[in-house]
Amino acid sequence: MPIYEFHCKSCGEEFEELVLKRDDTSDVQCPSCESADVERLQSGFATVSGGSGSAAGSSCSSSGPFT
Repeated sequence: MPIYEFHCKSCGEEFEELVLKRDDTSDVQCPSCESADVERLQSGFATVSGGSGSAAGSSCSSSGPFT
């Protein structure tokens, strides 16, 4: 079930809403002012890159008490 970001055109609030069907945003209301005059925002996506704490070239290995 996707969570979409919305912008309220009435009060300017930005919020997230769980939408069961991809194109069914007709029931979405602003949680602040309860206006139905909202628009779905274009969401970005998160990426994960190697940083501190990750060894380059390493893979999942069995370390610790569980094998």
